[in-house]
Amino acid sequence: MMNKRPRWMSKAVLTVAASILLAAAPMSAFASSAASSPVPAVSDVYTGDAAKAISLQLGSESTPKDKLITSAEVTGLFNKAVKLAGGTQTFKASSASPVTRKDAAVLIAGALKLPAKAESYKDVPDKETYASSVGAVAYYQIMNGSSSAKFNPSGKLTYEQAYALAYRIYDYVKPFELVEATISTIQKAVDQEKLTYEALTQQYLDRIEKYEDQNGAINAIININPNALEIAKALDKERIATGKRSSLHGIPIIVKDNFDTSDMPTTAGCLCLKDSVPPEDADQIALLKKQGAIILAKANLHEFAFGITTVSSLGGQTLNPYALDHYPGGSSGGTGAAIAANFALAGLGTDTGGSIRIPSSFNSLVGIRPTIGLSSRDGIIPLALTQDVGGPMARTVTDAAILLDATVGYDKDDVATAYAVGHIPSSYTNYLDANGLKGARIGVAVELLPETEAEKPVTDIVKAAIKDIEKLGATAVPVQIPNITKLLSYPSLSGYEFKFQLNEYLAELGPNAPYRSLTEIIESGQVLQSQLESMKTRDARTELETQEYKDIVLYRTKQNKDAMLKLMADNDLDAIVYPSSSQPAAVIGKGQNSGANNRLSAFTGFPAISVPAGFTADGLPVGIEFMTRAFDEPTLIKLAYAYEQGTHNRKAPALLP
Repeated sequence: MMNKRPRWMSKAVLTVAASILLAAAPMSAFASSAASSPVPAVSDVYTGDAAKAISLQLGSESTPKDKLITSAEVTGLFNKAVKLAGGTQTFKASSASPVTRKDAAVLIAGALKLPAKAESYKDVPDKETYASSVGAVAYYQIMNGSSSAKFNPSGKLTYEQAYALAYRIYDYVKPFELVEATISTIQKAVDQEKLTYEALTQQYLDRIEKYEDQNGAINAIININPNALEIAKALDKERIATGKRSSLHGIPIIVKDNFDTSDMPTTAGCLCLKDSVPPEDADQIALLKKQGAIILAKANLHEFAFGITTVSSLGGQTLNPYALDHYPGGSSGGTGAAIAANFALAGLGTDTGGSIRIPSSFNSLVGIRPTIGLSSRDGIIPLALTQDVGGPMARTVTDAAILLDATVGYDKDDVATAYAVGHIPSSYTNYLDANGLKGARIGVAVELLPETEAEKPVTDIVKAAIKDIEKLGATAVPVQIPNITKLLSYPSLSGYEFKFQLNEYLAELGPNAPYRSLTEIIESGQVLQSQLESMKTRDARTELETQEYKDIVLYRTKQNKDAMLKLMADNDLDAIVYPSSSQPAAVIGKGQNSGANNRLSAFTGFPAISVPAGFTADGLPVGIEFMTRAFDEPTLIKLAYAYEQGTHNRKAPALLP
């Protein structure tokens, strides 16, 4: 962000954050992970799509994959794929001869009526009649070259290759499906000219209207961007003229309403800020916009991020899409419910204690709490900067990694980000390794797997998840965290820092700030009444320069960090796992307990990722959390992706079809 005003981060808090990061970030952490980055192939890989075809009964596992397929067999196979996709296109051929790759390209391009496209393969002369068909099937991502430079037009088609092409024809012909769409499937649909960003945005707006207004609100959304369709239309034109800015080009994102947006109010869920429009975007919002993402809406949150049930004076009580009488988690529960309900592709939340990971667990999402300093907190309404981070929430590890790529990096207005320099890979998506658990050593925090009646449903699911982790090639190592009771007994610093940092934030809003201090907000009465006393307690603090505060910051951080690093070193661990929340979502109106597990990451500054682990007998989602050393997000993504791909635990909420 250029020409930004100095922000509200106090010198004392920045010094504390810096001291945490200095001790928490060994330079070797990133270097060790970088070595394991998989190298993508340059040639067309058929195996994965062939397997998908077989799963759709478009092929048979018993057929030798290298056996050559005849023209008549290809015709029948491709017609079967079209019928399965609901299409009407027809492939016509009856020869008993093997099919060449150029003939397959002509057959596909003709039957699907693909517009002619130029190609650049060295072994396909432009004068050849089949050249435009080769260009078309490559352009629409149905059939690529045998390498990046050659198409191998005279090569014969095998059954494996034909199965893969059948799946891709099926995928091309079938209508675009919004529910559970990913960034990749959307960009592919746009590339194939089945979808525009404007149409995509309208579909999401229609879905929000359907489940926020027409059928009784789940109260996930506070404000919708009134310019979203215009922005999407402009991004469509830009893509045609100059191409995509990034994989996030035209992708609708929903962000928690404590991220500053210069074109929409930023409210923290409070009536007191319902008309407060900041003069600038938060750093992470500006980065998303630069990548071409569309900020579609602002999500409800537990007011000022105080709690884990997501209720606010402005947004009301957010409901859980999996069980509408249950809590969605918090404080980023609006983002969690919105992404689970397929109101957008992905979102941003903030996490001071467990506010990304708890709602991710309760909504069957992937949520990343990054290392403090990896992403800027500039322009996020603070709760406690010693612990605050902002991070991605998505339905898949891949989409979370893409969002993380877009939001990390140095920002001069958040000095903590200086410690991330040298620790950020070229892309976190390089670590999406389906075999990432093979050979890994995962510490199982046995103390965080209690067997009480309230916690046993979660414990049972996490124990089953640990067995899956072992089946996927990892070694599960039972470990006991030294002095865990003492480590987790320290309080969150939100009770100390909030007043002072909020007042600094309000001052930076300038003359249009609706209030100048927490005191004025309390006096206005425009707040969530159920947490009024908590706000008064925080407002009663007169300073941070107390021995009590300093002791908590210094001793809590050092003890937790040292304990985790020693535990991992002694046991040669890649990560530690435990439940993201010790209990599932509670019924609204009853007490919600998530346990203290989520404090391990918050109190060390180390990164953690929550991944769907399954569902209770009542259909409530449960998440498993991986935590590792500072700035070693690549390892987290590798492990989480391997677990996700080996289990596929996420399911869309049946209540919101």
